[in-house]
Amino acid sequence: MTTIITETDALAEVCERFRQSPYITIDTEFVRETTFWPDLCLVQIAMDDDAVLIDPLAKGIDLAPLIALLEDQTVIKVFHSARQDLEIFYKLMGSVPMPLFDTQVAAMVCGFGDQIAYDQLVKRLTGAHIDKTSRFTDWKRRPLTEKQTDYALADVTHLRDVYRLLSEQLEETGRAGWVTEEMSLLENPETYDMPPENAWQRMKMRVRKPLDFQIMRDLAQWREETARERNVPRNRVMKDDAIYEIAQQQPITVQALSRLRAVPRGLEKSSKASAIIRIVEAAKELDPDDLMRVPRPPASQEGTGAAVDLLRIYLKIVSEREGVAAKVLATTADLEALANLGEDADIAALSGWRRELFGESALQLVAGKLAIRFSDRALTVEPV
Repeated sequence: MTTIITETDALAEVCERFRQSPYITIDTEFVRETTFWPDLCLVQIAMDDDAVLIDPLAKGIDLAPLIALLEDQTVIKVFHSARQDLEIFYKLMGSVPMPLFDTQVAAMVCGFGDQIAYDQLVKRLTGAHIDKTSRFTDWKRRPLTEKQTDYALADVTHLRDVYRLLSEQLEETGRAGWVTEEMSLLENPETYDMPPENAWQRMKMRVRKPLDFQIMRDLAQWREETARERNVPRNRVMKDDAIYEIAQQQPITVQALSRLRAVPRGLEKSSKASAIIRIVEAAKELDPDDLMRVPRPPASQEGTGAAVDLLRIYLKIVSEREGVAAKVLATTADLEALANLGEDADIAALSGWRRELFGESALQLVAGKLAIRFSDRALTVEPV
């Protein structure tokens, strides 16, 4: 029989017991199709010999004991693909649960590929099969079905085995520190609460002029603030395509706004229209010297494309040889920066364990000090 915690006293007792464990595995079920912030519907936690479900929607329940458990620095919090779960807890706590261990990141370091799904990782490590058919059910509806609770509990009980097995591999290979280093991004509060003035960074750069960029940036900030205030998805306030078109066409009347293709019909009759017009007018009144500079990537040197292609091949060689997902070692942007800037590139691939494993030799490859050869039906890297 699955234990579902619905009262504060029972939650306090469970959390005090779990605080005696060196680690806990955690997962959540939530919905956010119609909201900006995820609506937390269920929390699952497990330790070596116990596992429970916590119902945050239960009438009168106070999650303070759970928050205290998550804030306990002596207990490792184990997640798989922790980003969305941590966003929920950051909103609930005002801080990030630490210390963290993300089994998806650990799996990448251990050579299980880029961002392996939880059910696939469980199958490969333990042979167990997880039924995912309950994943997108209505987690707000009560009572929960037995199938839902079984699915929810399996997410944290199998995670115990995954954590132990990955931890063993990391210790055997001396890579435990690599995962600890990778947790820095997940532990950064700005990962979950980007300042509204930086909301434009989520968007693709489809503007080229300073005034267009200023309007795009200001509209993105207004959309972010409005979505948060109303607790609705960003696209419910305005889609990216509408922001791009407004930034380029710069309408200063409601009639001009209504004629834009990407702007939904009827928007000109809403309160949004006047806010949009004010943003456009304010940007157009700025002195040209006060406009935001358009971020531009550094100009590519001649031969950069070929160098990136060569680095991509070398990245694959190192990834397969070392048993580490290529995405963990370097991104496409990293390879472009390496090809363009060499030692001056400010990228993760040139620091810490990545530099030792890939970055240093990648610099030598770009400098012509290493060569990739095809011999005996295999690629090898040799000094020139």
